[in-house]
Amino acid sequence: MDRYREMARRLMKRFIFPKKQRLVKNHQFKAVLGQRRRRSDGLLVVYMGENEMGYPRFGVSVGRSCGSAVVRNRLKRLLREACRQTQYEIPRNADYLLMLSPRSSKQIVEAPAVGRVTGRLGIHQIRRSFLALVQANRRP
Repeated sequence: MDRYREMARRLMKRFIFPKKQRLVKNHQFKAVLGQRRRRSDGLLVVYMGENEMGYPRFGVSVGRSCGSAVVRNRLKRLLREACRQTQYEIPRNADYLLMLSPRSSKQIVEAPAVGRVTGRLGIHQIRRSFLALVQANRRP
């Protein structure tokens, strides 16, 4: 039994998302935006910038056009979870700033209830979109 607990503890530790891996200050966001490496699809807009930390850092921004505070917080949680799950699949030494595209935010606002937001926009869809945008940016 202890062996399984140890394995579970190691696995959970691998997927933690510490504060040092987040972009939280305004100057950090501006530094990523200033590098002007941007990719977009119908769902997400991802800004990327180089860092010298040895690990990726993520920032999330959801504008007021996406809906009420409840809806925006739910969307931010979804975006952060996609970052947490993909942290070992993307290039290190980079900062990533995720935003919802204006087109997708209009679709979210039209949803009448918060429960409908999760039905239209899921973690798998966000994760797939984020990975595709990162891969597209790596190509010359």
